[in-house]
Amino acid sequence: DTGAPPGTRVLSYRDLRPLNPYPYKQYDRIIEIRLTGNMQRYFWSINGRKFSEAEPIVLRLGERARFRFINETMMNHPMHIHGTWMLPEVGNSARNPKKHTVNIKPGTTLDVDIPADAEGPWAFHCHLLYHMETGMMRQVNVVRQNFGLPSLSLASPHLPILSPLVL
Repeated sequence: DTGAPPGTRVLSYRDLRPLNPYPYKQYDRIIEIRLTGNMQRYFWSINGRKFSEAEPIVLRLGERARFRFINETMMNHPMHIHGTWMLPEVGNSARNPKKHTVNIKPGTTLDVDIPADAEGPWAFHCHLLYHMETGMMRQVNVVRQNFGLPSLSLASPHLPILSPLVL
Protein backbone atom coordinates (compact mmCIF):
# COMPACT_ATOMS: atom_id res chain seq x y z
CA ASP A 1 0.00 0.00 0.00
CA THR A 2 1.49 3.33 -1.08
CA GLY A 3 -0.95 5.51 0.84
CA ALA A 4 -1.97 7.22 -2.43
CA PRO A 5 -5.66 7.87 -3.14
CA PRO A 6 -7.46 5.06 -5.05
CA GLY A 7 -6.87 5.27 -8.81
CA THR A 8 -3.62 7.21 -8.45
CA ARG A 9 -0.72 5.91 -10.54
CA VAL A 10 2.42 5.51 -8.43
CA LEU A 11 5.71 5.22 -10.31
CA SER A 12 8.33 2.60 -9.45
CA TYR A 13 11.89 1.98 -10.66
CA ARG A 14 10.37 -0.42 -13.25
CA ASP A 15 8.71 2.61 -14.89
CA LEU A 16 12.02 4.45 -15.37
CA ARG A 17 14.15 4.13 -18.53
CA PRO A 18 17.52 5.80 -19.17
CA LEU A 19 17.82 8.16 -22.13
CA ASN A 20 21.25 6.67 -22.83
CA PRO A 21 21.29 3.05 -21.62
CA TYR A 22 24.37 1.76 -19.89
CA PRO A 23 26.08 -1.02 -21.91
CA TYR A 24 24.48 -4.26 -20.75
CA LYS A 25 26.65 -7.00 -19.30
CA GLN A 26 25.74 -10.00 -17.13
CA TYR A 27 26.89 -9.52 -13.53
CA ASP A 28 30.07 -11.34 -12.48
CA ARG A 29 29.22 -11.98 -8.83
CA ILE A 30 26.75 -11.14 -6.07
CA ILE A 31 27.78 -9.25 -2.95
CA GLU A 32 25.25 -9.29 -0.13
CA ILE A 33 24.69 -5.90 1.51
CA ARG A 34 22.60 -6.31 4.67
CA LEU A 35 21.30 -2.98 5.95
CA THR A 36 21.27 -3.38 9.71
CA GLY A 37 20.74 -1.25 12.78
CA ASN A 38 18.85 -0.66 15.98
CA MET A 39 16.11 1.93 16.42
CA GLN A 40 16.30 1.96 20.23
CA ARG A 41 20.07 2.49 20.36
CA TYR A 42 19.89 4.47 17.11
CA PHE A 43 22.87 3.13 15.25
CA TRP A 44 23.08 1.93 11.66
CA SER A 45 25.45 -0.44 9.91
CA ILE A 46 26.11 -2.65 6.90
CA ASN A 47 26.33 -6.39 7.53
CA GLY A 48 26.25 -5.72 11.28
CA ARG A 49 29.44 -3.61 11.24
CA LYS A 50 29.81 0.12 11.40
CA PHE A 51 32.20 1.91 9.04
CA SER A 52 35.09 2.07 11.52
CA GLU A 53 34.99 -1.74 11.97
CA ALA A 54 34.64 -2.78 8.33
CA GLU A 55 36.98 -3.58 5.48
CA PRO A 56 36.42 -1.87 2.11
CA ILE A 57 34.40 -3.60 -0.58
CA VAL A 58 36.88 -4.44 -3.35
CA LEU A 59 35.78 -4.59 -6.99
CA ARG A 60 37.89 -5.35 -10.05
CA LEU A 61 38.06 -2.68 -12.71
CA GLY A 62 35.75 -3.76 -15.55
CA GLU A 63 33.65 -6.23 -13.58
CA ARG A 64 29.96 -5.86 -12.87
CA ALA A 65 29.03 -6.70 -9.31
CA ARG A 66 25.47 -7.23 -8.19
CA PHE A 67 24.79 -5.73 -4.77
CA ARG A 68 21.94 -7.65 -3.18
CA PHE A 69 20.51 -5.14 -0.70
CA ILE A 70 18.59 -6.76 2.16
CA ASN A 71 17.00 -4.19 4.44
CA GLU A 72 16.65 -5.79 7.87
CA THR A 73 15.43 -2.55 9.46
CA MET A 74 12.09 -0.79 9.66
CA MET A 75 13.37 2.35 7.94
CA ASN A 76 14.00 3.40 4.36
CA HIS A 77 17.66 3.56 3.37
CA PRO A 78 18.47 5.61 0.24
CA MET A 79 21.84 4.04 -0.59
CA HIS A 80 24.20 6.28 -2.55
CA ILE A 81 27.43 5.45 -4.39
CA HIS A 82 30.08 7.82 -5.70
CA GLY A 83 32.05 7.21 -8.91
CA THR A 84 29.65 4.96 -10.81
CA TRP A 85 26.03 4.17 -11.53
CA MET A 86 23.71 1.77 -9.77
CA LEU A 87 21.45 -0.15 -12.13
CA PRO A 88 18.44 -1.52 -10.22
CA GLU A 89 17.39 -4.93 -11.58
CA VAL A 90 13.74 -4.33 -12.40
CA GLY A 91 13.37 -6.66 -15.39
CA ASN A 92 14.19 -4.19 -18.16
CA SER A 93 17.67 -5.62 -19.02
CA ALA A 94 19.72 -2.96 -20.80
CA ARG A 95 16.89 -0.46 -20.17
CA ASN A 96 17.12 -0.72 -16.36
CA PRO A 97 17.37 2.80 -14.91
CA LYS A 98 20.67 4.47 -14.05
CA LYS A 99 20.68 5.82 -10.49
CA HIS A 100 23.27 7.22 -8.08
CA THR A 101 20.89 6.63 -5.18
CA VAL A 102 18.39 3.78 -4.74
CA ASN A 103 15.88 3.56 -1.92
CA ILE A 104 15.71 0.22 -0.12
CA LYS A 105 12.33 0.01 1.60
CA PRO A 106 11.97 -1.56 5.07
CA GLY A 107 12.03 -5.36 5.06
CA THR A 108 12.72 -5.63 1.31
CA THR A 109 15.44 -6.96 -0.97
CA LEU A 110 16.64 -5.20 -4.12
CA ASP A 111 19.31 -6.35 -6.59
CA VAL A 112 21.39 -3.53 -8.08
CA ASP A 113 24.18 -3.96 -10.64
CA ILE A 114 27.34 -1.91 -10.07
CA PRO A 115 29.58 -1.45 -13.13
CA ALA A 116 33.10 -1.03 -11.75
CA ASP A 117 34.33 1.23 -14.54
CA ALA A 118 36.11 3.98 -12.59
CA GLU A 119 39.28 3.13 -10.69
CA GLY A 120 39.77 4.48 -7.20
CA PRO A 121 38.33 4.58 -3.72
CA TRP A 122 34.68 5.65 -3.63
CA ALA A 123 32.26 6.45 -0.83
CA PHE A 124 29.16 4.25 -0.50
CA HIS A 125 26.62 5.17 2.17
CA CYS A 126 23.07 5.73 3.27
CA HIS A 127 22.03 9.17 2.08
CA LEU A 128 20.26 9.85 5.37
CA LEU A 129 23.34 11.49 6.80
CA TYR A 130 22.53 10.61 10.42
CA HIS A 131 22.50 6.93 9.33
CA MET A 132 25.84 7.40 7.55
CA GLU A 133 27.36 9.17 10.55
CA THR A 134 26.49 6.30 12.91
CA GLY A 135 28.04 3.69 10.63
CA MET A 136 25.99 2.87 7.50
CA MET A 137 28.87 3.58 5.15
CA ARG A 138 31.61 1.68 3.31
CA GLN A 139 34.53 2.44 1.07
CA VAL A 140 34.37 0.76 -2.34
CA ASN A 141 37.79 0.26 -3.92
CA VAL A 142 37.85 -0.34 -7.67
CA VAL A 143 41.27 -1.83 -8.41
CA ARG A 144 43.22 -3.17 -11.40
CA GLN A 145 45.07 -5.88 -9.45
CA ASN A 146 43.55 -9.20 -8.48
CA PHE A 147 44.38 -8.96 -4.75
CA GLY A 148 43.47 -12.63 -4.32
CA LEU A 149 39.80 -12.16 -5.11
CA PRO A 150 37.94 -15.33 -6.10
CA SER A 151 38.22 -16.10 -9.81
CA LEU A 152 35.12 -15.27 -11.79
CA SER A 153 33.42 -17.78 -14.04
CA LEU A 154 31.55 -15.79 -16.63
CA ALA A 155 30.20 -18.98 -18.19
CA SER A 156 28.11 -19.84 -15.13
CA PRO A 157 24.90 -17.94 -14.47
CA HIS A 158 24.94 -19.33 -10.90
CA LEU A 159 27.70 -17.34 -9.26
CA PRO A 160 28.56 -17.36 -5.55
CA ILE A 161 27.14 -14.87 -3.12
CA LEU A 162 30.08 -13.22 -1.39
CA SER A 163 30.01 -11.13 1.72
CA PRO A 164 32.07 -7.94 1.32
CA LEU A 165 33.53 -8.69 4.74
CA VAL A 166 35.37 -11.79 3.52
CA LEU A 167 36.88 -10.30 0.39
